[in-house]
Amino acid sequence: MNFGILGSGSWATAIAKILTDNGNTIHWWIRNAESIQYMQKRKHNPHYLSGAYFKPDQLLLNDEIIDVVKHSDVIVLAVPSAYVASAINTVPKEAWVGKKIISAVKGILPESNKLVHQYLADAFQFPLTNYFTLLGPCHAEEVAAEKLSYLTLSGIDKNTTDAVAQYFKTEYINTIVNTDVIGVQYAAVLKNIYAMGAGMAHGLEYGDNFLSVFIAACANEMTDFLQKVCVTPNPSSSHQQNYNSSVYLGDLLVTCYSLYSRNRTFGNMIGKGYSVKSATLEMNMVAEGYNASKCIHKTNEECVKATMPIASAIYSILWEQLPAAEGFKQIESFLE
Repeated sequence: MNFGILGSGSWATAIAKILTDNGNTIHWWIRNAESIQYMQKRKHNPHYLSGAYFKPDQLLLNDEIIDVVKHSDVIVLAVPSAYVASAINTVPKEAWVGKKIISAVKGILPESNKLVHQYLADAFQFPLTNYFTLLGPCHAEEVAAEKLSYLTLSGIDKNTTDAVAQYFKTEYINTIVNTDVIGVQYAAVLKNIYAMGAGMAHGLEYGDNFLSVFIAACANEMTDFLQKVCVTPNPSSSHQQNYNSSVYLGDLLVTCYSLYSRNRTFGNMIGKGYSVKSATLEMNMVAEGYNASKCIHKTNEECVKATMPIASAIYSILWEQLPAAEGFKQIESFLE
């Protein structure tokens, strides 16, 4: 099985480490030719997870995305959601035929307001049967440090997903298989929004007690949304999801609490009075929850119609200039 990775951020680098630790040689698309030269010489990513070292003979680095797609059987898409379309639009439709795609994207494509599989189907007629997701709860930094972590792979066929999951199982990675390929993507989007809210609460100097009540309410709000959205193409399993399991509640908890969470960090800055622009410049990283808050707001208004006062308040803080303190006074009233 020939693996290709598209993207060079921290999560892409962590996935590359997992696959190469399992003995795989990987094709890896990195946009910046200077970064490729650096990695070939220094054996680690110059910008992310610098403690993760690679054997040069396991890396086939390339700044031509078409070449990586062409030579790979399984392509891991690990580009921030805001850049997915611009990254893959140069690849002709016929190049994707017969490939498997594993999406490690934790967001909605903001220009089209689509999940990754929806965009792939519309742009390339890519079949859902060959589409999988790779989600948490997991932090790239802990993978790099080889701390025991859990990954959830989702696909509509359990046997095929089981086979794919074996390539990601290591001494420090346990894999879980799930068939709710649509629901897990929405959960990954929502947990980033709520993690921004958790960061805002910390920046506003709310305490641990409030935060615990806040996250419990977020979990309930997320469940309501997932139950109302079309969470699975398999009607027989649509009422069998356990939203307290790791890829739903577990990922929500770790993203809200962990200091590694860029969404929590972004929200913390907003709570302390930073503008969105200032927080973005300060972090120099993409916080998926910012665009996600607008995408989910639109999706919920147009078709899902779930009760989402917390996500709506976070959207208003980020996109309608509602002061964070005022927004959280509203949230307080929702929690009573």
